[in-house]
Amino acid sequence: MKLLIIGGTTFIGQHMVDTALARGHEVTLFNRGLTNPDLFPNVEHLHGDRSSADDLQRAFNGRTWDAVIDNCGYVPRFVRMSAALLTDKVEHYVFTSTISVYSSNAIPQMDESGPLFTLDDPTVEEISGGNYGGLKVLCEQAVDEAMQGRSIHVRAGMIVGPRDYMNRFPYWVRRVAEGGEVLAPGNPDAPVQVIDARDLANWTVDMAEQRKRGAFNATGPAYRLTMRDLLETPREAASSDAAFTWVSDEFLLANEINPVDGLPYWMPATDAFKDDQEAFNINCDKAIAAGLKFRPLLETVRDTLNWLRDGQTAHIAKRAVSIQSGISRERETELLQAWYKQEAH
Repeated sequence: MKLLIIGGTTFIGQHMVDTALARGHEVTLFNRGLTNPDLFPNVEHLHGDRSSADDLQRAFNGRTWDAVIDNCGYVPRFVRMSAALLTDKVEHYVFTSTISVYSSNAIPQMDESGPLFTLDDPTVEEISGGNYGGLKVLCEQAVDEAMQGRSIHVRAGMIVGPRDYMNRFPYWVRRVAEGGEVLAPGNPDAPVQVIDARDLANWTVDMAEQRKRGAFNATGPAYRLTMRDLLETPREAASSDAAFTWVSDEFLLANEINPVDGLPYWMPATDAFKDDQEAFNINCDKAIAAGLKFRPLLETVRDTLNWLRDGQTAHIAKRAVSIQSGISRERETELLQAWYKQEAH
């Protein structure tokens, strides 16, 4: 298969390229050539800015591919341009979307028929947490309009594993591996959903090969993962002496710790967040029925730990969406001291 990948040099894109090459596909990358430009020297690289119609036309003119995987579509206008130019140049368009397209996190087991986010101003192009999901909805619609049914939207959840440029998952892997007393947030039995980037990449390439159409939620695992599981697995992987001190939602909120990112994957079970309680309870039955498989969490943790120990750094890359996650050891110590002081009264 001749496969065009838009992006391809950061995290999930790298794993998709690895997967496609391992299967013998002929891969072409289109990106700006700014991020990890030395990756994949034996792969064809087309350089340009997707916000430039001239760059897109110059790169795609006279070319055809069996499928395209678009990993970096955030602004509907830019996605509309690329999809329109590729409509007669590719047979199938795979768009990497997000579960953030759904307008509610209060519906248990949200499936692909759930209500979608709408923007008050559909012309907005500034990407932020408040409009990210709505922009992705419009991007999906732009792809559909151009491809007339020859497309699939992979609505990914929180992606984890080696090469993770965000500090959500690496924060817990690193911190628990270091050992000692670890501040653990909220309810240890609260649900969490994550998907290994390699599992997502394998399945996404499957979908390109099979020309699957429609929208698919893609997060995991296939069983109920808890916050306790998420923290205890790095302890096992690293043979760490980490001991967890679980502190209350109310305490963390009072100390201005942000949900989801301040302490990764933590969602308070308080009235203020009652509309977000099902954020980690997304239904992925459709994708699982279409072949999505999940490796053991222990394998993901071990591989991420090895990646970190090899001198790699989970960093905030210069991307459309940047996320600050985790707390410093100093802040953790302060919070633990404050927690014990509060509990003593």
